[in-house]
Amino acid sequence: MANYEAVIGLEIHAQLSTESKLFCTCPAGFGGGPNEHVCEVCSGMPGALPRLNEKAVELAAQAGYALNCRVNDYSLFSRKNYFYPDLPGGYQTSQYDPPICERGHLDIEVDGQAKRIGITRIHMEDDAGKCVHGQGGQSLVDLNRQGTALIEIVSDPDMRSAAEAAAFMREVHAILTCMDVTDGNMEEGNFRCDANVSIRPKGRAAFGTRAEIKNLNSFRNVQKAIEYEISRQKACIEDGDPIVQETRLFDSAKQITLSMRSKEDAHDYRYFPNPDLPPVIIDHAQKEAWFSRVPELPSARKRRFVDKFGLSEEDAALFAYDKHISSYFEEAVNACNEPKRIAALMNSEFLRECSSSGILPPQSKMTPARLGELAKIIDQGLISLRTAHDIFPDLFSSGGSPEEYVREKSLAQVSDAGELEKAVLAAIEENPAEAAAYKDGKTKLLSFFVGQVMRKTAGKANPALVNSLLQEKLK
Repeated sequence: MANYEAVIGLEIHAQLSTESKLFCTCPAGFGGGPNEHVCEVCSGMPGALPRLNEKAVELAAQAGYALNCRVNDYSLFSRKNYFYPDLPGGYQTSQYDPPICERGHLDIEVDGQAKRIGITRIHMEDDAGKCVHGQGGQSLVDLNRQGTALIEIVSDPDMRSAAEAAAFMREVHAILTCMDVTDGNMEEGNFRCDANVSIRPKGRAAFGTRAEIKNLNSFRNVQKAIEYEISRQKACIEDGDPIVQETRLFDSAKQITLSMRSKEDAHDYRYFPNPDLPPVIIDHAQKEAWFSRVPELPSARKRRFVDKFGLSEEDAALFAYDKHISSYFEEAVNACNEPKRIAALMNSEFLRECSSSGILPPQSKMTPARLGELAKIIDQGLISLRTAHDIFPDLFSSGGSPEEYVREKSLAQVSDAGELEKAVLAAIEENPAEAAAYKDGKTKLLSFFVGQVMRKTAGKANPALVNSLLQEKLK
């Protein structure tokens, strides 16, 4: 790509966390038998009138506020006309001009470099149904998803690499999930994106012909699909083949994009205002009430974790960008004001156990208070870090008190200076050659003597106190 530049924009679709669909009272949750959550409105029956879900408007406005958009007082729903088997009315109800939110931005960071990505618009729309192919040679339609409330976040074409696109999508996902605007479940299709990709010679202002890659539902797939598409378009240009404006799909198994259909432009959809829905009008007081309920956003939380708790940038980002982890961390710190120790335990032990057992932090039997208790008895010297590591799986699976477990199993450290001094002197007397070598300058032998003392105390000696006593006696 030395002579070319990629131009990338994303269209992110997030299903809103509403109990019912956008224009009817059918349940919006995932699952259910085929066509179980369907009524006259969402199945597109003639004469059935839609009624807008106010909660969806609130969530869309809050998303716009968090993404630095202007939230419009006045917006319209239009009919976006196209004909797919899973779109029973022959049109999608979407916002075109004006949308609920527009002209925002989001700052991302890639390889230590900050960059601002513009946001063209955020609009509300209802989702399509789902086609199920291959059952007995038939194609079937399930309309359970038809009519669920979505927002579409359309970025400016400001990204120049697949890594930037993936970072932008991650940042949007973190913001919207921390606000409970969406649950962000990619496996269920609740958070996905389409990527518009083109390339142009470096230095040229005009855009190249773009291809749209549809329905990317993981951060990894976003990056891999865009990387492949950039290389494909570069090869087309160098081979003298035309780049066609089209919609493509990403085959994650083969790591390639495949042509799906020619790409429509806005005029092909024949937008016109939906005659069954009045304009969406939001007064200033209502907007202020909605915005006041927006929680602390991940970027601000990360900065607070660094400034208040002294966490590293890496740990702060890990904890701040996942609402479950950040909530667990702060509860544990409230139980035991040792943020760095708690961060270390979560990084090295807790999150690994959560991952291996396939559960989220709030589902763990080890409560934040119990993790705080473990951090406390480590700092009090009751047990060593090594012992904490050894017993952590048992504590995680049982959810019991760490201190009670340690005392029941007789695992408490020996911190009695008089008792440890006897073991230290015995270790020195039994190894005169090593003691002489230490005095001659081979100070690395200190770890040898620590091991001898640990063996004599069945591993229960307080390591810090043993080190101090050894250095004193070996003089």
